[in-house]
Amino acid sequence: MKTSLICGLAGALSLAAIPALAEVESTDPIKLTLHDWTGQLLTTNLMGEVLKKAGYNIDLVQADYIAQFAGLKTGDLHVAMEIWETTGREAMDEATGTGNVQNLGETGMQAIEEWWYPSYMKEQCPGLPDWEALNACAEIFSTAETAPMGRYLGGPVTWGGFDDERVEALEMDFEVVHAGTDAALFAELESAYQRQAPIVLWVYAPHWAPTKFDGEFVEFPPYTAECYSDPAWGSNPDMAYDCGKPRGPIWKVAWSGVEEKWPGAHAIIKAFNVDNQEMGDMVAKVDLEGAKLEDVVANWMTSNETRWQEWIK
Repeated sequence: MKTSLICGLAGALSLAAIPALAEVESTDPIKLTLHDWTGQLLTTNLMGEVLKKAGYNIDLVQADYIAQFAGLKTGDLHVAMEIWETTGREAMDEATGTGNVQNLGETGMQAIEEWWYPSYMKEQCPGLPDWEALNACAEIFSTAETAPMGRYLGGPVTWGGFDDERVEALEMDFEVVHAGTDAALFAELESAYQRQAPIVLWVYAPHWAPTKFDGEFVEFPPYTAECYSDPAWGSNPDMAYDCGKPRGPIWKVAWSGVEEKWPGAHAIIKAFNVDNQEMGDMVAKVDLEGAKLEDVVANWMTSNETRWQEWIK
């Protein structure tokens, strides 16, 4: 799942409320949430630009990934463009269960978020990608701060994911150290990869990292809903989360009032669709090639005009 630098850039984009270009149901701004990873900023800015083309006023609002559901339930926030099946499903289901939040369907992207290691580590740790083999090699992944425990570099705490709980439930000899930002997470991967140094960390897709770097996701016991909800499930009869993370769609959600107040926008958001390849390419342009986020968004809008025009009919 994810960059302070880009967040600042996104805040500078001219997606604030503008005069409506066409007759719409309400000129009040639709508030779309921004988070702390490049792909989500791209998805949200793309959605904002498409809604602007349809005549709607847009506000982009910085919000915590999980905590945003409080605002979506009250209508203080209106649309969240990326809720990952891997980390956000529980919060999404709780919110939609209240009737105050709607699931507006899949974005078209399929999510993977899991422990990942570079392929060169297989020489030092035979048996990978099996999680038990990884655990047997924990000391190889240790640092001065964690020794003799291995070090797992997790995502920012706000991303969720239950890595701390997973380590405890599976009795792994690892300490979870959370990266402060998306940028810091992948900067550390870049440094380790260049030095061929031991590292195991949170990697996600769609993203450029699994394409740029040769590596594999760790294979934990397969996820089931019972693993997260029933401590009796799995190898640890006393704790939940003794399995890997779920995989699946990235969802769009909205405050339920959007359908009544902005029905046209509601339909456009439901129609919005991009795939992993598109998003991975756009994230790479921003993160690897140094392109400005607003330029990548503008280029996509120009190249896909026929497509988004269908969404706003």
